[in-house]
Formats: sequence, C-alpha cells, structure tokens
Amino acid sequence: MTGTNPKYDFGGPLGTSAIVFGLPVLLYFFYFTCNDVAGCPAPALLEPRSLTVAELRSQIPWPEDGIWGFASWKVSGWVAAYYLLSLVLYRVLPGQEIYGTKLRESGRPLKYKLNAFSSTLVQLAACAVGTGLHGADFAVWTFIDENYLQIYTANLILAIAISVFVYVRSFSVKPGNPQLRELAQGGHTGSIMYDFFIGRELNPRITLPLFGEIDLKVWLEMRPGLTGWILLDLAFVAKQYRTYGYVSDSILFIAAVQSYYVLEGQYAESGILGMMDTITDGLGYMLTFGDIVWVPFLYSTQTRYLSVFPLQLGWAGIAAVSAVFIVGVYIFRASNSQKRIFRTQPDHPSVKGMSYIQTKRGTRLLADGWWGVSRHINYFGDWLQASPFSLPTGVAGYLILPAGTVTTAGVGVATMLDGREVVQGAARGWGMVYTYLYVVYFATLLIHRERRDDVACAEKYGKDWDKYKKTVRWRILPGIY
Repeated sequence: MTGTNPKYDFGGPLGTSAIVFGLPVLLYFFYFTCNDVAGCPAPALLEPRSLTVAELRSQIPWPEDGIWGFASWKVSGWVAAYYLLSLVLYRVLPGQEIYGTKLRESGRPLKYKLNAFSSTLVQLAACAVGTGLHGADFAVWTFIDENYLQIYTANLILAIAISVFVYVRSFSVKPGNPQLRELAQGGHTGSIMYDFFIGRELNPRITLPLFGEIDLKVWLEMRPGLTGWILLDLAFVAKQYRTYGYVSDSILFIAAVQSYYVLEGQYAESGILGMMDTITDGLGYMLTFGDIVWVPFLYSTQTRYLSVFPLQLGWAGIAAVSAVFIVGVYIFRASNSQKRIFRTQPDHPSVKGMSYIQTKRGTRLLADGWWGVSRHINYFGDWLQASPFSLPTGVAGYLILPAGTVTTAGVGVATMLDGREVVQGAARGWGMVYTYLYVVYFATLLIHRERRDDVACAEKYGKDWDKYKKTVRWRILPGIY
C-alpha cells in the first residue's frame, strides 16, 4: 500500500537493494571460486593475508575475453530456445484446467492450465534417448558443462528483463479491471526498489501469438527453473563420468532425491494456487530471480561440487541420508494431507473429533494432530527432506593438484582421467560454505515465511489467532522454535 508509513519486509528498500545486487554476485563468486581448475575453494582464498587478484585469477575459470566472456549470443539463443520449448509444451500438451483462489478485489478466480509434470517428463525422455545414443557426451550435457557461466548470465538477464517488464506494466492496472488484474497489497509502497523487488502486480498475464494467455508467475515458478535444476544435476552426473569413468553413489543420490522433489512438486502443481507466492505476493524480482536463477543454479551446487570431487557414501551412508529424507517426506506429506482433509472432509475418520479453534470468520483452525505439535510442522518436514541435498557432500572441500604431483594416497583422493590429483588437504571443511549454504538458506527462508504468515493470520483472524497461538505454542520445531 502507498502511504506515509508503508509496511516493509526484507529490510525495506535498503535490504531489497542488497538482495537485488548481492545475490547475482554471490552466485558468480560461487562459480568462480568453487571450480575444476584449482579447487573448492580456490587455494588463494585459504591464505587471505597474502591474497592477490592476480593469484586468484590464475586459479579460477575466468573467461579469456574478460567480463565480455560472461555472456554469449550463441548460448543466449539456446537458452531462449529452451524457454520457447517450455512454452510450446505448455500449449500443446493436455493439462488440468482449474480455478485458483478468489481475488481480493473482484471476488472472482483466475483460471490456470497445469501440465508442468508432463512437460518435464517429455524433456527428460528426450534427454534419456540422447544419453542412450551418445552417453555422457550427449550434446545437452556437454553444452551445459562448457557454457555454465554464459547460461547463468543469460538466465540472470532474462530475470531482470521480466522483472522490469512486469514492474512497468503494473502501472496500467486500474481498479475494477475487467481483465482481473490487481496489485499485490504489499507491492505498491511508492519505493521503486522495494516494489520492483517484491512485485507490484499480483498475477501478471500476457497473451502471445499461438500460445495464448500465460500466467507469468505460475509458469515461471513451476517450469523452466525447476526443470532446469534437474537438467543441471544430470549434466554434472555426466561430467563426473567423463572425468573419472565412473559415477559415485553420492551424486546419484542427490540427483535422484532432487529430481523426486521437483517432479513431486510439479505433479501436485495445483497446490501452488493456494500458496503465499500465488495468492499474496506480486511478481517481481524476488520471485522471478528466485525461480529461474537462484533455484536451479544454487540448488545444483552439490552435484557441481561432486562432479569434481566424487565421494562414495557406501550402503551405510546411503541408508542414513535416505532415512532423513524419508522422515522429512513423511512429515511434510502427512501434515499437509491432514490439513487438507480437515478442510475438505471434516467428517473423515482420520480428523473427526480433533480439536480446533472456531474463528469469527467462520473458518476453523486445526489445533490437533500434526497441527497441535507446531503451527508449521510442515515447514520442518520440508526442511528435513531437503537437508539430504547437502549431507552427501560430507565435510566438503578439495584442492586440484597438477599431474605428476607427489601425494600421499588415502581417503579423499581421486585421480582425474587427465592425471590431476584431487585431494582435500587444507580445503577440507571450507567447501561446506558452498555445499551447505542451501540448507542454511532454506531454513532462513522457512522461518521468514512463517513470520510473514503469522502477520497475515493475525490481520485475518484477530483475537482468534492469539487464542490459537496460546493453544499451539511452537512455530515450527517443538521445543526449539
């Protein structure tokens, strides 16, 4: 809302400015300093007192053309073709057509076509055929590996362009718009940077020749970035095979559970229509950058790391991380399922008789079962099922030594097919900054999301929410938070 005292989130204009400019730089830093040239982190970073730009530059994959090598017209063209393919699949494949939540101003819902799951399966099937014919040298896998920097830059530019487009276009939204266009409640504070980040228009849609109407927010959130995450993982699995002639159980496990995570989310795509991202947040830099840059390129860091430093977990290690994943999936699915049944089938035997808080709005807040344990026990399950994305990297960190270097063989030593030795050495533990950032970030994200939800529910339910919080004391993890 616009006013003298607008309500800001994410640290207001200053905080969002830091995110807008800082996160892209962070991902560039991750790419350059965790590499297959010298190590993860680059050895020069381990000696900060004697660090020089020249030394660091010699240890990272800095383009020969300098900063101009960050981007490529050819690579950008192929990235555009990937997005075009996603649009084609969206249009030609059959999909479920359902209505979302009623809009705040008009009281009418928007209609959505959902087929992200089948779209991804088609792309993965095509890659499976290509891999069957060409193995790890399949063109898609080698292209991603050889042009990772330029692919990242192309997606970053696209995210910025879309964010600018929807921001400028949002000023054409008028009250009572017959096209069901509305502004997000917290997205028009009057601060250009904050509104650009958080998103002014709630559900911006565009109509393209041949493709028809596209809901940009849901399309971006469920398609190119998530599918791209799987493709990046698989490209790094192929890279490990090309580099060592085998594939480690750790990289296979991560690629498998992350693919499951994506595909399960796309299979249940309709669930996004009731999430905060869709019903509350506008489409701005936050969601656009997050969907097509942050998610695929940060979340695939673990497989990128393991493609250079293969780690064998063994059956005991695989069993341990699998147990964590399964418990997380169970908590996440069981809790969400219980809430859904309580809302849609209140007389179902599994929820009948459970205690709840009756609100003045006429709705009921479940305060029993999973939802009597904490107010967002599903967030804990979501974090727990995602933690095995990082755990298989172990105590991460490696150094790459030239061929012919004399080393003491032992645990944590691998030999590349070109003769270079990959050892942990002094880098041991420092690589966790890269491979475990996801776990820390995701926990922070869920805590922040819970806080935002708490504020929204307090405004929505008033004193009934205070009563509910006294009944269910813990926010996410009982006894801790």
